Amino acid sequence: MYGETGEADREMYILGISALYHDAAAALICDGEIVAAAQEERFSRIKHDWAIPRNAMRYCMNEAGIAAGDLDAVVYYDDPVLTLDRFLAGMAASKKAAGKIFEKSFGEVCDKMWVADQIRDCIGGQLGKRDRLLIVQHHMSHAASAFYPSPYSHAAILTLDGVGEWNTTAIGYGLDNKIELIQKIDFPHSLGLFYSAFTYFCGFRVNYGDYKLMGLAPYGQPVYYDVIVKNLVNIKEDGSFRLNLEYFDFQNGGGMTNEAFAELFGGDRRLPEAAITRREMDMAASVQKVVEEIVVKLARHAKVITGEKENLVMAGGVALNCVANGVLRREEIFQNIYVQPAAGDAGGALGCALSAYYQFYGNKRVVSYNSFRGSFLGPAYSQDDIKQMLDNKSVPYHEYRQCGDEIFDTIAELLNRQKVVGIFQGRMEFGPRALGHRSIIADPRSPQMQAKLNLSIKYRESFRPFAPSVLSERKQDYFIMDYESPYMLFCAPTRQQLDSDFSLTDYLNTGQDLLPVINRKRSDIPAVTHVDYSARVQTVDKDTNPYFYGILKAFERLTGCGVVVNTSFNVRGEPIVCSPEDAYHCFMNTEMDALVLENLILLKEEQPDSEKREDRYEPD
Repeated sequence: MYGETGEADREMYILGISALYHDAAAALICDGEIVAAAQEERFSRIKHDWAIPRNAMRYCMNEAGIAAGDLDAVVYYDDPVLTLDRFLAGMAASKKAAGKIFEKSFGEVCDKMWVADQIRDCIGGQLGKRDRLLIVQHHMSHAASAFYPSPYSHAAILTLDGVGEWNTTAIGYGLDNKIELIQKIDFPHSLGLFYSAFTYFCGFRVNYGDYKLMGLAPYGQPVYYDVIVKNLVNIKEDGSFRLNLEYFDFQNGGGMTNEAFAELFGGDRRLPEAAITRREMDMAASVQKVVEEIVVKLARHAKVITGEKENLVMAGGVALNCVANGVLRREEIFQNIYVQPAAGDAGGALGCALSAYYQFYGNKRVVSYNSFRGSFLGPAYSQDDIKQMLDNKSVPYHEYRQCGDEIFDTIAELLNRQKVVGIFQGRMEFGPRALGHRSIIADPRSPQMQAKLNLSIKYRESFRPFAPSVLSERKQDYFIMDYESPYMLFCAPTRQQLDSDFSLTDYLNTGQDLLPVINRKRSDIPAVTHVDYSARVQTVDKDTNPYFYGILKAFERLTGCGVVVNTSFNVRGEPIVCSPEDAYHCFMNTEMDALVLENLILLKEEQPDSEKREDRYEPD
């Protein structure tokens, strides 16, 4: 891809695509500015959908009012030839396991080899004006997705994930419109796969449940840390690492771990949906500590080899580990850290498009403070469309003249009465976090709210924590943080003076039921205070997120509290809602109390009892 250069047209449209692994997505840029971006799962309603993102591509082009023939380039985020090379090398190295590797992965590898034809068929038979697919390597896509939307003209770059082609980790440097990847770590030595091995062993789904393992970690103690660093992973001072493959099976086409791994931890893996024991809690705490250590060492090394002292940008699935990000922030290795909100594979769609625009076409970069537009890059729905949908269903609702203080005050009053409220407004978020446009919100002051939301609204494990959304100007009243966190990608400690007389040690002898510790009042905002007194914070400012800011401000006027609980608008096993129909269905099939659709409010007690709850979700 980088062997050619060209001059940019006046309006240059580039479509980026990630697909055929997990979290397929499409992103469209025009003259370097992000027009639209969305994950395919939001349209198909298949969680983590990996297929060619035909719906997301169609949405992006419709948002710009263009057709496939208007595209200057179509770009894919991964090199299929290098992926095939890794696949064949893996078969050769595994010998006895070659048949298993072939059976498990050959079809997926072949799909990637014909990705150009598949994309062409989905967007009208033409891959842009040139009718050919540009390729950007996987970790370059991650690096570009982090650096180019960042507010920095120069930065060290750190990308960490499972694997892309051969690479699992990369350190690079970005300057103006150029990115150079300086050092890499290759498969099978992968921090993402290492963490996923523990996800699998603790009974959660690989690529789907890593965040559950992160949420479980504070309940345990890192008692297995020495076992892990002595047996499973060799960590160097520069952050580079090597896995002891005698304990893993992913490289052989099998499960993530093997019998030796199980023996090391005293027995077989926990089965999905089985009771979570002290072992799983301690394993989660231990592997989290190891990941944090590696990330910090890699960042220190990145500072040395790039000479960059001010800025670090991060992407890749491991960059979604907000606990590790919070630790890295507190180490103060760099003055500034930027993690883009769709840091996983979905963000690769944006990264490859931006890489093509700047590195293939050689366009000049203009640095912007908010080029990511708050991550609100998905579809929005007009008030007329929403009302028509509701009227067709004969759904009762309350209409407000405009999205302003009157509706905000009403929402605040509902929250104060301990009601759980679904919020659907504006453009949908790009990335895994709901940031106030497709959110479920509640009062953080209730000790019972975490359990209520998990068990009656989200239908998920009771131990899972919830995030606080806080007025930007009041963040330091509640959390020890002097920086903005608009994308909910950093964990910060709660202010000590808010903490109640609570000790996790009190829980250690209470047995395996997590509800007693969850329902203990740990602070004045217990619903968003994890058991280690941390929180995954979203700061909300008026300029970027005015509607959600209005809700928080109204809640503050009513209660004095500048924080609300914010969780994604979905139930377990389903993607975040995209359309008004998705939102209404989720509202009616949970114990949510109210639904806000732009300037309309629906109350559950007024709804016709016409939609029966379906257990449509599956364990994830």
